Amino acid sequence: MACMKLGSKTDAFQRQGQAWFCTTGLPSDIVVEVGEMSFHLHKFPLLSRSGVMERLIAEVSEEGEEKCSICLPDIPGGAKTFELVAKFCYGVKLELTASNVVYLRCAAEHLEMTEEYGEGNLITQTETFLNQVVLRNWKDSLRALQTCDAIISHADELHITKRCIESLAMKSSTDPNLFGWPIMEQGGPMQSPGGSVLWNGISTGAGPKNTSSDWWYEDASTLSLPLYKRLVAVMESRGIRQDIIAGSLTFYAKKYLPGLNRRQGANDSNSSARLAPVALGVPPSEEDQKLLLEEIDRLLPIQKGLVPAKFLFGLLRTAMILRASPSCISNFEKRIGMQLDQATLEDLLMPNFSYSMETLYNVDCVQRILEHFLAMDQITGGASPCSDDDGQIIVSPSLTPITMVAKLIDGYLAEVAPDINLKLPKFQALAASVPDYARPLDDGLYRAIDIYLKSHPWLSESDREQLCRLMDCQKLSLEACTHAAQNERLPLRIVVQVLFFEQLQLRTSIAGCFLVSDNLDGSRQLRSGFAGSTEGGWASAVRENQVLKVGMDNMRIRVSELEKECSNMRQEIEKLGRVKGSSTWGNVSKKFGFKLKSQITKKTQVRMGKNIGFLFIF
Repeated sequence: MACMKLGSKTDAFQRQGQAWFCTTGLPSDIVVEVGEMSFHLHKFPLLSRSGVMERLIAEVSEEGEEKCSICLPDIPGGAKTFELVAKFCYGVKLELTASNVVYLRCAAEHLEMTEEYGEGNLITQTETFLNQVVLRNWKDSLRALQTCDAIISHADELHITKRCIESLAMKSSTDPNLFGWPIMEQGGPMQSPGGSVLWNGISTGAGPKNTSSDWWYEDASTLSLPLYKRLVAVMESRGIRQDIIAGSLTFYAKKYLPGLNRRQGANDSNSSARLAPVALGVPPSEEDQKLLLEEIDRLLPIQKGLVPAKFLFGLLRTAMILRASPSCISNFEKRIGMQLDQATLEDLLMPNFSYSMETLYNVDCVQRILEHFLAMDQITGGASPCSDDDGQIIVSPSLTPITMVAKLIDGYLAEVAPDINLKLPKFQALAASVPDYARPLDDGLYRAIDIYLKSHPWLSESDREQLCRLMDCQKLSLEACTHAAQNERLPLRIVVQVLFFEQLQLRTSIAGCFLVSDNLDGSRQLRSGFAGSTEGGWASAVRENQVLKVGMDNMRIRVSELEKECSNMRQEIEKLGRVKGSSTWGNVSKKFGFKLKSQITKKTQVRMGKNIGFLFIF
């Protein structure tokens, strides 16, 4: 740390308890009270340097007292600073540093220590040191700004705070390796042909260092919140990139909000109004953390991708715990909504911190975040699916974010579905919020619905059917269809639909196999017409044809078995129909072209429906 030495006399000050004495051999004729400290000094050294002391001593002398007493309750820096002022008045040796220059500059202004009361007075000395030494160095500027915190009103009046902030803002966008180098060339230190840095033309043997743009984050985080806010504002006005400012805000928040790092911090009732550094082991109070959260919300640039989604979820979770203002919580939800496609399932699983504790997880919050994402996606035009001539949806690259969000929401629904306190309307609302085109497959939604039905067995048949209408049976994979066809928790109508579309997929697969077979036969004939065909190529074609033939034979056998089984089922249905009248199952079967006149158990209906579905296909 840079310093400037003042005075030449040896130190003649001695402290005894709460009093300072100047041992110059002459008896003290004035006592200056500063707080709880008393200074037993002499009038002449003080009035010869300070206009305020001159007036106060004159007023006391008119009263005729032999030994006067003066009280200075408002001197900036208190007794410690006045001790240095007194030494300066006596010409005693002292050092100006970045740690005391602001106090001394403000005290000198308060005491009117101008050039009128002596050449090279304290105001001139401190101003020279500030401008020529402190403000030219990053560390000294930072230290001086930190000392402004205790006497902010005096420092602001003299524009010391502003000058320190301007100095830091300018240097934050500069390579710190350049600070202090006396010889510059083309914006950087002079270098030797070998690349080493030169000091006044002499090689130091050190190469220039590559420093990232976040080198100042740690230093800036040592500032109190009011000063840090002002520093960020000046940086923005200077055009520093938004991502750099957002990175600094992230660093600052993580340092003073223990909840972001999943650490539990006890609140200290004696903590000051300002945020204390975590390094000191004193966590900020809840009120301080709430204030910081709201300020982070105001300072954080509104732009997608500047900060990680996990960090935003941490801010939102902390805001809910600390019960920050509704506007602050809403703003964090909107920010998350802008980049919900970057979130993970773990991020969405936020516990419910409300007093009512209706559900284990905060489903309402996720619903609002999803609505913000969909609104933003619609504004940016990302949610505009295209269709081909056959009416099929074509998924464009712009649909990738919303597809990722749909998968994320389906996973979230599966996680919250076991909560018995989760009401059906709330589950349905969240599932239905995702557009149909955002889900290429409904397997994830089916899994969530199945878990919900399993955890809520008391749902009525109508509620089950209403819930299952959320998924499109045509968008289930073959594995999901197989599971759904055997799922007793699903309503009968849904099982029949699943079986129907499952057989449609099977028919499409068979048609594809026939098409491949025809293509292979045609290619074989073409290859046989070429004179230059080799025996190896012919053998390969024969093997391929044999494999395909075996597959087709197996498929025909399976179809024949299904036809026989379906014929037996028809006979069984006819026998049951003679005993009992028509049932609701007959009404369902009529939709698929069959007339059933029996009423059987649910398991039998499922088994019958499966075979009827096969018959319908073949």
